[in-house]
Amino acid sequence: MTIEQQTRAAGSHSEPALSVTGVTHAFGSRKALDDVTLEAPGGAFTALVGQNGAGKTTLFSLITRLYDNRSGSIRVLGYDVRRNPAAALSQLGVVFQSRTLDLELTVLQNLLYHAALHGIGRREAKERAYAALRRVNLDARAKDRVRALSGGQMRRVEIARALLHQPSLLLLDEPTTGLDIGSRRTLIEEVRRLIEEDGIGVLWATHLVDEIEVADRVVVLHKGRVMASGAVDELKARAGTDDVGAAFLAVVGESDAEAAVLSRRALA
Repeated sequence: MTIEQQTRAAGSHSEPALSVTGVTHAFGSRKALDDVTLEAPGGAFTALVGQNGAGKTTLFSLITRLYDNRSGSIRVLGYDVRRNPAAALSQLGVVFQSRTLDLELTVLQNLLYHAALHGIGRREAKERAYAALRRVNLDARAKDRVRALSGGQMRRVEIARALLHQPSLLLLDEPTTGLDIGSRRTLIEEVRRLIEEDGIGVLWATHLVDEIEVADRVVVLHKGRVMASGAVDELKARAGTDDVGAAFLAVVGESDAEAAVLSRRALA
Protein backbone atom coordinates (compact mmCIF):
# COMPACT_ATOMS: atom_id res chain seq x y z
CA MET A 1 0.00 0.00 0.00
CA THR A 2 1.41 3.43 -0.95
CA ILE A 3 1.80 6.32 1.51
CA GLU A 4 -1.08 8.04 -0.28
CA GLN A 5 -3.38 5.04 0.26
CA GLN A 6 -2.28 4.57 3.88
CA THR A 7 -2.93 8.22 4.61
CA ARG A 8 -6.39 8.16 3.08
CA ALA A 9 -7.30 5.04 4.99
CA ALA A 10 -6.05 6.42 8.30
CA GLY A 11 -7.09 10.06 7.98
CA SER A 12 -9.99 11.24 10.11
CA HIS A 13 -12.72 13.36 8.54
CA SER A 14 -13.06 15.13 11.91
CA GLU A 15 -9.63 16.69 11.43
CA PRO A 16 -9.40 20.06 9.68
CA ALA A 17 -7.56 20.02 6.37
CA LEU A 18 -4.99 22.35 7.95
CA SER A 19 -4.31 23.27 11.54
CA VAL A 20 -1.58 25.76 12.49
CA THR A 21 -1.00 26.36 16.21
CA GLY A 22 1.38 28.83 17.87
CA VAL A 23 3.84 29.12 15.00
CA THR A 24 6.54 31.79 15.19
CA HIS A 25 9.31 32.25 12.63
CA ALA A 26 12.10 34.79 12.37
CA PHE A 27 14.81 35.71 9.89
CA GLY A 28 17.60 36.89 12.15
CA SER A 29 16.15 39.61 14.35
CA ARG A 30 13.11 40.15 12.11
CA LYS A 31 10.04 38.20 13.22
CA ALA A 32 8.08 37.21 10.10
CA LEU A 33 5.37 35.25 11.95
CA ASP A 34 4.32 35.81 15.54
CA ASP A 35 2.36 33.06 17.35
CA VAL A 36 0.19 32.28 14.30
CA THR A 37 -2.82 30.04 14.87
CA LEU A 38 -5.41 29.25 12.19
CA GLU A 39 -7.48 26.47 10.63
CA ALA A 40 -8.64 25.64 7.12
CA PRO A 41 -11.48 23.09 7.14
CA GLY A 42 -11.99 20.49 4.45
CA GLY A 43 -14.54 21.25 1.75
CA ALA A 44 -14.24 25.00 2.22
CA PHE A 45 -12.53 28.08 0.76
CA THR A 46 -10.36 29.82 3.36
CA ALA A 47 -8.91 33.15 2.28
CA LEU A 48 -5.61 34.13 3.90
CA VAL A 49 -5.71 37.88 3.40
CA GLY A 50 -2.81 40.21 3.99
CA GLN A 51 -0.84 43.02 2.43
CA ASN A 52 2.55 42.37 0.83
CA GLY A 53 4.98 41.44 3.57
CA ALA A 54 2.28 40.16 5.92
CA GLY A 55 3.93 36.73 6.15
CA LYS A 56 1.70 34.70 3.82
CA THR A 57 4.54 33.23 1.76
CA THR A 58 6.58 32.48 4.87
CA LEU A 59 3.64 30.56 6.30
CA PHE A 60 3.26 28.58 3.06
CA SER A 61 6.98 27.79 3.13
CA LEU A 62 6.58 26.35 6.63
CA ILE A 63 3.51 24.30 5.72
CA THR A 64 5.29 22.81 2.71
CA ARG A 65 8.53 22.18 4.66
CA LEU A 66 10.64 24.57 2.59
CA TYR A 67 11.34 26.05 6.03
CA ASP A 68 11.42 24.10 9.28
CA ASN A 69 8.92 25.21 11.93
CA ARG A 70 10.78 25.21 15.22
CA SER A 71 7.86 26.41 17.29
CA GLY A 72 4.22 25.40 17.50
CA SER A 73 2.71 22.76 15.24
CA ILE A 74 1.44 22.44 11.68
CA ARG A 75 -0.88 19.56 10.84
CA VAL A 76 -2.31 18.50 7.50
CA LEU A 77 -5.35 16.24 7.97
CA GLY A 78 -4.03 15.53 11.47
CA TYR A 79 -0.47 14.65 10.40
CA ASP A 80 2.30 16.80 11.87
CA VAL A 81 4.56 18.10 9.09
CA ARG A 82 7.68 17.68 11.24
CA ARG A 83 6.95 14.31 12.83
CA ASN A 84 5.27 12.66 9.86
CA PRO A 85 6.21 14.72 6.80
CA ALA A 86 5.58 11.99 4.19
CA ALA A 87 1.97 11.46 5.28
CA ALA A 88 1.32 15.19 5.72
CA LEU A 89 2.80 16.26 2.39
CA SER A 90 1.06 13.44 0.51
CA GLN A 91 -2.22 15.22 1.35
CA LEU A 92 -0.98 18.59 0.13
CA GLY A 93 -1.20 20.16 -3.33
CA VAL A 94 0.59 23.47 -3.85
CA VAL A 95 0.52 26.32 -6.36
CA PHE A 96 3.36 28.70 -5.51
CA GLN A 97 3.37 32.42 -6.25
CA SER A 98 6.28 32.04 -8.67
CA ARG A 99 5.69 29.97 -11.79
CA THR A 100 7.35 26.55 -11.52
CA LEU A 101 6.54 24.85 -14.84
CA ASP A 102 9.30 23.95 -17.29
CA LEU A 103 8.48 26.16 -20.29
CA GLU A 104 10.36 23.96 -22.76
CA LEU A 105 8.47 20.78 -21.87
CA THR A 106 4.93 20.00 -22.95
CA VAL A 107 2.03 20.28 -20.52
CA LEU A 108 1.84 16.49 -20.29
CA GLN A 109 5.60 16.11 -19.70
CA ASN A 110 5.42 18.58 -16.81
CA LEU A 111 2.64 16.57 -15.19
CA LEU A 112 4.32 13.19 -15.76
CA TYR A 113 7.53 14.43 -14.17
CA HIS A 114 5.59 15.59 -11.09
CA ALA A 115 3.75 12.26 -10.90
CA ALA A 116 7.07 10.39 -10.97
CA LEU A 117 8.22 12.38 -7.94
CA HIS A 118 5.17 11.01 -6.10
CA GLY A 119 5.97 7.44 -7.13
CA ILE A 120 3.02 7.14 -9.52
CA GLY A 121 3.61 4.64 -12.35
CA ARG A 122 3.72 6.01 -15.89
CA ARG A 123 0.47 4.44 -17.13
CA GLU A 124 -1.50 5.62 -14.11
CA ALA A 125 0.27 8.97 -14.23
CA LYS A 126 -0.84 9.53 -17.82
CA GLU A 127 -4.45 8.65 -16.93
CA ARG A 128 -4.37 10.99 -13.95
CA ALA A 129 -2.74 13.75 -15.99
CA TYR A 130 -5.44 13.75 -18.65
CA ALA A 131 -8.16 13.53 -15.99
CA ALA A 132 -6.68 16.52 -14.13
CA LEU A 133 -6.33 18.51 -17.35
CA ARG A 134 -9.96 17.81 -18.20
CA ARG A 135 -10.90 19.24 -14.81
CA VAL A 136 -9.34 22.55 -15.80
CA ASN A 137 -10.44 22.36 -19.45
CA LEU A 138 -6.93 22.03 -20.87
CA ASP A 139 -6.74 18.41 -22.01
CA ALA A 140 -6.65 19.60 -25.64
CA ARG A 141 -3.36 21.41 -24.88
CA ALA A 142 -1.59 18.39 -23.34
CA LYS A 143 0.94 18.07 -26.19
CA ASP A 144 1.66 21.80 -26.43
CA ARG A 145 4.78 23.31 -24.94
CA VAL A 146 4.03 25.32 -21.81
CA ARG A 147 5.65 28.36 -23.42
CA ALA A 148 2.70 28.54 -25.84
CA LEU A 149 0.13 28.97 -23.06
CA SER A 150 -1.27 32.17 -21.61
CA GLY A 151 -0.58 33.12 -18.00
CA GLY A 152 -4.03 32.00 -16.91
CA GLN A 153 -3.64 28.66 -18.68
CA MET A 154 -0.27 28.09 -16.99
CA ARG A 155 -1.90 28.63 -13.61
CA ARG A 156 -4.58 26.09 -14.47
CA VAL A 157 -1.90 23.59 -15.49
CA GLU A 158 -0.24 24.16 -12.11
CA ILE A 159 -3.53 23.39 -10.40
CA ALA A 160 -3.90 20.22 -12.48
CA ARG A 161 -0.37 19.23 -11.49
CA ALA A 162 -1.12 19.89 -7.82
CA LEU A 163 -4.14 17.56 -8.03
CA LEU A 164 -2.30 14.59 -9.57
CA HIS A 165 -1.70 12.80 -6.28
CA GLN A 166 -5.28 13.51 -5.12
CA PRO A 167 -4.57 15.75 -2.11
CA SER A 168 -7.06 16.77 0.57
CA LEU A 169 -5.72 20.32 0.86
CA LEU A 170 -4.79 22.78 -1.89
CA LEU A 171 -2.55 25.75 -1.09
CA LEU A 172 -2.46 28.64 -3.53
CA ASP A 173 -0.12 31.57 -2.89
CA GLU A 174 -1.29 34.74 -4.69
CA PRO A 175 -2.32 32.59 -7.69
CA THR A 176 -3.92 35.42 -9.67
CA THR A 177 -0.83 37.65 -9.69
CA GLY A 178 -0.27 38.99 -13.21
CA LEU A 179 -3.54 37.65 -14.62
CA ASP A 180 -6.14 39.74 -16.43
CA ILE A 181 -9.68 40.07 -15.06
CA GLY A 182 -11.10 37.26 -17.19
CA SER A 183 -8.31 34.83 -16.31
CA ARG A 184 -8.64 35.68 -12.62
CA ARG A 185 -12.37 34.96 -12.69
CA THR A 186 -11.88 31.67 -14.54
CA LEU A 187 -9.22 30.50 -12.11
CA ILE A 188 -11.28 31.30 -9.03
CA GLU A 189 -14.32 29.55 -10.51
CA GLU A 190 -12.24 26.43 -11.25
CA VAL A 191 -10.97 26.25 -7.68
CA ARG A 192 -14.42 26.76 -6.18
CA ARG A 193 -15.75 24.00 -8.42
CA LEU A 194 -13.09 21.65 -7.06
CA ILE A 195 -14.28 22.38 -3.53
CA GLU A 196 -17.90 21.69 -4.46
CA GLU A 197 -17.25 18.52 -6.46
CA ASP A 198 -14.32 16.95 -4.59
CA GLY A 199 -14.71 18.32 -1.07
CA ILE A 200 -11.09 19.52 -1.11
CA GLY A 201 -9.97 22.14 1.41
CA VAL A 202 -8.43 25.33 -0.01
CA LEU A 203 -6.18 27.92 1.58
CA TRP A 204 -6.02 30.84 -0.87
CA ALA A 205 -3.49 33.55 -0.03
CA THR A 206 -4.29 36.95 -1.50
CA HIS A 207 -4.16 40.69 -0.95
CA LEU A 208 -7.22 41.20 -3.18
CA VAL A 209 -10.42 41.27 -1.12
CA ASP A 210 -12.62 41.08 -4.22
CA GLU A 211 -11.61 37.40 -4.49
CA ILE A 212 -13.54 36.65 -1.29
CA GLU A 213 -17.18 35.56 -1.21
CA VAL A 214 -19.64 35.81 1.66
CA ALA A 215 -19.63 32.05 2.32
CA ASP A 216 -15.84 31.91 2.70
CA ARG A 217 -13.76 31.76 5.83
CA VAL A 218 -11.26 34.59 6.25
CA VAL A 219 -7.96 34.82 8.11
CA VAL A 220 -6.45 38.32 8.28
CA LEU A 221 -2.66 38.21 8.57
CA HIS A 222 -0.90 41.51 9.26
CA LYS A 223 2.79 41.97 10.01
CA GLY A 224 3.09 38.32 10.92
CA ARG A 225 0.14 38.19 13.30
CA VAL A 226 -3.39 36.80 12.86
CA MET A 227 -5.66 39.77 13.51
CA ALA A 228 -9.01 38.11 12.71
CA SER A 229 -10.29 34.67 11.79
CA GLY A 230 -13.78 33.44 10.99
CA ALA A 231 -16.71 33.95 8.65
CA VAL A 232 -16.91 36.97 6.37
CA ASP A 233 -20.00 38.22 8.23
CA GLU A 234 -18.08 38.06 11.52
CA LEU A 235 -15.29 40.18 10.08
CA LYS A 236 -17.76 42.76 8.76
CA ALA A 237 -19.67 42.83 12.05
CA ARG A 238 -16.46 43.43 14.00
CA ALA A 239 -15.62 46.40 11.79
CA GLY A 240 -19.21 47.67 11.64
CA THR A 241 -19.37 47.70 7.85
CA ASP A 242 -20.96 45.72 5.02
CA ASP A 243 -17.88 46.07 2.83
CA VAL A 244 -15.19 43.36 3.06
CA GLY A 245 -12.41 45.70 1.95
CA ALA A 246 -13.37 48.31 4.53
CA ALA A 247 -13.56 45.62 7.20
CA PHE A 248 -10.06 44.39 6.33
CA LEU A 249 -8.62 47.91 6.50
CA ALA A 250 -10.38 48.52 9.83
CA VAL A 251 -8.90 45.37 11.38
CA VAL A 252 -5.44 46.21 10.06
CA GLY A 253 -5.85 49.76 11.33
CA GLU A 254 -6.69 48.46 14.81
CA SER A 255 -3.43 46.53 14.82
CA ASP A 256 -1.35 49.51 13.67
CA ALA A 257 -3.00 51.80 16.24
CA GLU A 258 -2.30 49.30 19.02
CA ALA A 259 1.32 48.96 17.91
CA ALA A 260 1.74 52.75 17.91
CA VAL A 261 0.42 53.02 21.47
CA LEU A 262 2.77 50.27 22.70
CA SER A 263 5.70 51.95 20.95
CA ARG A 264 4.95 55.30 22.63
CA ARG A 265 4.72 53.60 26.03
CA ALA A 266 8.05 51.87 25.48
CA LEU A 267 9.71 55.19 24.67
CA ALA A 268 8.11 57.02 27.60
